[in-house]
Amino acid sequence: MSTTSSSRLKTLGFIACVVIVGLVVWACVALLFDPHNETTNDAYVVADFTLVAPRIPGQLSEVLVEDNQQVKTGQLLVRIDDRDFRAALASAQADVEAGKASVSNYDAEIAQQPSLVDQARATLKSDEAAVEFARQNAARYQNLSVAGAGTTQEQQHASSELAEQLAQQAHDRAALLAIEQNLEILRTERAKAAGALSHAQAELQQATLNLSYTEIHAPIDGKVGRRSVRVGAYVTVGEPLLAIVPLSEAYVVANFQENQLTHMRPGQSVRIKVDTFPGVVIQGHVDSLAPATGLSFAPIAPDNATGNFTKIVQRVPVKITINPGQQAASLLSVGLSVEAKVAIDRHADTRVAGADVP
Repeated sequence: MSTTSSSRLKTLGFIACVVIVGLVVWACVALLFDPHNETTNDAYVVADFTLVAPRIPGQLSEVLVEDNQQVKTGQLLVRIDDRDFRAALASAQADVEAGKASVSNYDAEIAQQPSLVDQARATLKSDEAAVEFARQNAARYQNLSVAGAGTTQEQQHASSELAEQLAQQAHDRAALLAIEQNLEILRTERAKAAGALSHAQAELQQATLNLSYTEIHAPIDGKVGRRSVRVGAYVTVGEPLLAIVPLSEAYVVANFQENQLTHMRPGQSVRIKVDTFPGVVIQGHVDSLAPATGLSFAPIAPDNATGNFTKIVQRVPVKITINPGQQAASLLSVGLSVEAKVAIDRHADTRVAGADVP
């Protein structure tokens, strides 16, 4: 009886051990392989930061922000010494005023031309009357001289007056033609002056812009980083002065293995764990999958034309957007390592290019 009981106890013990081992194996498999999630620790925090650079050269007169300072859009960051640019602006304004005066002067001369033409035409009419009188007077003295009633001197004097009047008429006719042609010259000169005025106005606009460029404002909200500017330093065009990192728009780039992407789709929820803050979980969602693997954008092509090929599982960058309204998300910094776990749907449609993926 005791032998039978002992055998039963051994059998039950063996079964219990098998069950326990099975449960342990099942738990390990469940922990190591979760069919409803895809996880990677090859992930980090990213933000599309903006490098702030001057558009004009000059010496810095003020630096109004500190390292790691939070700034708002439009906030004044740096001021460049503006004395040279104010002088250039004053010179441009003077050129514009001179150009306006020149155009106004030509406008006045053009407006005066019709009166001058009318005056020249009136003078010609007077000349015609004088020429007619001189012609008749010369003919009269010619007849008197032929009849012996007049002297040769009087006849010559009348002929001289006629020639003089004819010359004056020719002079005044030429003057009228010159006045009429001068109108076209004035219009051409006026157009040239208007062009010079437009150029001066463009220079004034550029001088105004250059003066405005002496004040550099924050283009976006964010935190100041990589600040390398100091008061008194001379900066050149395009030289990076500082960076503004929009931490409120930070996101995660997670590099998943290619065999993890089968059922991954935009919109799927993501749990993000940050190495810096153990126990903190940040919620996000899949935004998009990169069009190529990370290796495809490497500076040196990985193509291997030889026969010693070894297949390596590639990784594809996946952009994960952080859901708004989470206090923990405000603690993130660009470059932090994170672990991303995507909740996938294994029943998602995997058909591509007309083929069914099993």
